Amino acid sequence: MKLFNTKNIIQLLAVLFIAITVVSCQRDGSSEEDDIPQEELTNIILKVKDMTTGNTATYNYSMGAGGAQAIQLQNGKTYQVSAEFKNGNEDATQEIKDAKDEHFLIYNFPNSDIVLTRTDDASSTRADGKRVGLKTEWVVNQAIKNASATSQLILTLYHEPASVTEDSQVSGNGIIFGTQTGGETDAQANYTITN
Repeated sequence: MKLFNTKNIIQLLAVLFIAITVVSCQRDGSSEEDDIPQEELTNIILKVKDMTTGNTATYNYSMGAGGAQAIQLQNGKTYQVSAEFKNGNEDATQEIKDAKDEHFLIYNFPNSDIVLTRTDDASSTRADGKRVGLKTEWVVNQAIKNASATSQLILTLYHEPASVTEDSQVSGNGIIFGTQTGGETDAQANYTITN
């Protein structure tokens, strides 16, 4: 009977360590299940077009960098907004569109009175008829409801939610547009809102 020598044991342990590391780094199974792992999204970019002036402002939230970039909105104005996702310099938005049935965006506006309408075309409308939320229209009634509190947009991209609705609900001093059950967070960005 041949015994394992030290070199064979070290090689076996190295293989086991690598296998355990690879398995533990995946979210809930195979990496192919998630087309955009959260570790790969680096930036969320909002392009906010003022419908009165036609001017577009770009707001770039960098994941892990901290701090909330300020979006300037004026009361009484309407804005067309598109959300884009980046992995470094690479555009990951198309990957979300390609897997649109597995994604959904929730827009939470604490301390603001903004009416949001999803305006996605067929490229980002799910098979269940719900729009992912990559394109929206914002009607700003009050950008800041209470001057002593922070007004924000908390934008969350969910992966594989069990169910979604486009419904809005009042939450504290603001409104949340969209609900979901289940799924995992692919990305989240916090923007402050100013006048």
